[in-house]
Amino acid sequence: MGDRANILVVRESGTHELYRTGWAVGIDLDLLEGPTPVLAMLSGLRQDGWWLDETMAQGGILLDLGRKALLFFAWEGPSTQLRHRAAVFELIRAAWPGWEVRWLYDGSAELREYVGLDPEYVRCRDPAPSVAPFLAPGDEDLAGPDPGGVVITVSTGRCHVASDAFDHPVSEGAALLDRLADAPGHGGCHLHVSSGIHIDPERRHLGWWSLYSSPQAHQTPELWPGWTVEFWQDDWERHVRASDRFSPAAFDAGEEARAAVLVEAGQRRTVRARNRAQVTRLRTARARSQAR
Repeated sequence: MGDRANILVVRESGTHELYRTGWAVGIDLDLLEGPTPVLAMLSGLRQDGWWLDETMAQGGILLDLGRKALLFFAWEGPSTQLRHRAAVFELIRAAWPGWEVRWLYDGSAELREYVGLDPEYVRCRDPAPSVAPFLAPGDEDLAGPDPGGVVITVSTGRCHVASDAFDHPVSEGAALLDRLADAPGHGGCHLHVSSGIHIDPERRHLGWWSLYSSPQAHQTPELWPGWTVEFWQDDWERHVRASDRFSPAAFDAGEEARAAVLVEAGQRRTVRARNRAQVTRLRTARARSQAR
């Protein structure tokens, strides 16, 4: 698998070990199995000092066995979907009784900070963000029940939607305002997007939120000098209260969402088991060939 994640295990003694997996997309589903199975998955994945940087790590987990703390992040998966995020956290907490479960908005940098390592080691200080294109109403990228995307509302009544396959538009700073002038307009947004921004140009106030990790998320105010910037973390409902242009279609965040997440988790276990069996067959065949 090409999607990769850093995994950090902090032992009861305080020492830590670094692992890397190639199954980052959907890594949140693995956490539904609880501490023992997750630790068992790490066999053979040990790394020594080489970290995926914040543009390469599509997910990450930190297990502090002494403090019973589980910290994680992802770019994709049900935990980044508006309809399923609450259900994912509910199911994980049930599988990790007595553990603190927390999302990391700044990805791998926060993993390193937790154990006292320099976060700059995984930073990518590019001079300009990867600019997300705006999407017109009816764009095929906005189809389906969980299209993702970034809804951007302006206090003057404007509403736009950008792709979420690039850097979060908030990282553009005030230059985003210039781009919005020519962006396709939406009368309103009822989509189950995965992040958003509300801008009040007159008050020079901005609020933003995200269900996926965003590198350097906590440094956003530096990109908007002279503005008041509030990071709402995953609280999309604050955006709904701030603008009547954003109101996602109603959904069941309870039993229906939990059932959907459990089905997806079961499918992932099946794929992983099939992959392990294939690897075992290849190793066995190679060993027999070398023994001849």
